[in-house]
Amino acid sequence: MNLEKFERIYFAGIGGIGMSAMALFFLDNGKKIAGYDKTPSDITQNLEKLNVPVSYKDEISTIPEAFRQNPENTLVVYTPAIPSDSIILNYFKDHDFKVAKRAEVLGWITKDRFTIAVAGTHGKTTTSWMIAHCLRTAGIDCAALLGGISVNYKSNYLKPEREDCRIMIVEADEYDRSFLQLNPDIAVVTSAEPDHLDIYGNENELLNNFIQFTHKIKQNGTLVKSNMVSLPKPEGISAMITYGNDNKCDISIEKSRISDACFTFDCRIKERVLTNICMGVPGYHNIFNFMAAMGVLSSLTEIEEKTIKKAAESFCGVKRRFEFILKSKEIVFIDDYAHHPTELTAAIETARALYPDKKITGIFQPHLYSRTRDLATGFAQSLAWLDEVILLDIYPARESPIEGISSYMLLEMIDNPNKMLVSKEYLPELLADFSSGVLLTLGAGDIDRLVEPIKNILQKNG
Repeated sequence: MNLEKFERIYFAGIGGIGMSAMALFFLDNGKKIAGYDKTPSDITQNLEKLNVPVSYKDEISTIPEAFRQNPENTLVVYTPAIPSDSIILNYFKDHDFKVAKRAEVLGWITKDRFTIAVAGTHGKTTTSWMIAHCLRTAGIDCAALLGGISVNYKSNYLKPEREDCRIMIVEADEYDRSFLQLNPDIAVVTSAEPDHLDIYGNENELLNNFIQFTHKIKQNGTLVKSNMVSLPKPEGISAMITYGNDNKCDISIEKSRISDACFTFDCRIKERVLTNICMGVPGYHNIFNFMAAMGVLSSLTEIEEKTIKKAAESFCGVKRRFEFILKSKEIVFIDDYAHHPTELTAAIETARALYPDKKITGIFQPHLYSRTRDLATGFAQSLAWLDEVILLDIYPARESPIEGISSYMLLEMIDNPNKMLVSKEYLPELLADFSSGVLLTLGAGDIDRLVEPIKNILQKNG
């Protein structure tokens, strides 16, 4: 698909984190942009500040006139979150506009670029931003179109420094098999645990699709993968770089520890050992994410110890990835996007490692009825590690309720005496007496909208 022929691009679901990154990319490349989303947010308001028309009503009259009258040079991009009966989306389909899913358009964008695509059921966004930050620190220009706001770069889109930049970093999302639209030069696979079983049916089918993704790596390309993921080396690629805590890996952790509240590690890159690398973000899982970034960097250039240390120390993380909202002597408030049992465990373990003497309370909003059903046992086991569990109702997103699946069902499964199910409306009253300890907000739904109100309550308490 020749994207040059389109003067205008309309986004149905422009408030989505991945959609807004794509909108910023096209805006940066001289396209006229407009879009629709169900509700206003910081993302849509930032787009409006850039003079992007955004409507919040699913009505034909809200589509700017220029976008309604030129089907030959207007592209319409949508996400699976947009319902099939959307008035706006069906208007474009019925009037011969080119309508495509975001994943398909991402494939068109990256087709003629040197593409680094990061896949995995966990760690995609953080690892992608780590790769971008490592490349920039090493003096290698790149663009990035990602699913999270970088604290370093204040955006989910990293604009290239030069017009001739050809390196593009993207997330390869396994949901809806979207990553099969990509043909990367370098593919990274961080993990492949059960998730999105509403799409795949079972774990084997999910893993088979990860294998298919690796087969889409370009000829003489590179696969960088965790040693925890069992994937064969695809035919036709030039290298497969493994990383993990096994000294048989190409990149392995020699030693990791917490030193002066900093997660520090030594690692071996083939025959070289780099010592005392201090991470700018907490969590042992982030050490593994950073090893993936080192794998990518080592495939592109001679890796220098001073570059790696500078990149690790100066990486400030991604919004909603173990993000410190409030930190005082008595109260620590952290917000995290965790919506899978493994992610919950990582967040809770990191909080426990940093604050071993404090009570850890978690407010968790399950995301999707199907995910709650499929991973209920794992969720219950992860949440049991908290000192106190506060559950919110399931955030349905694109799904209709499933009979018998609820937050109450999950609550009953958690082996922890200090647990409760509350409404979002009751949270202010519940937290009015929170005066010490660590509070985690966890989830991928709309729990992020509670962060600022909770922060205000805790500041009064402190």
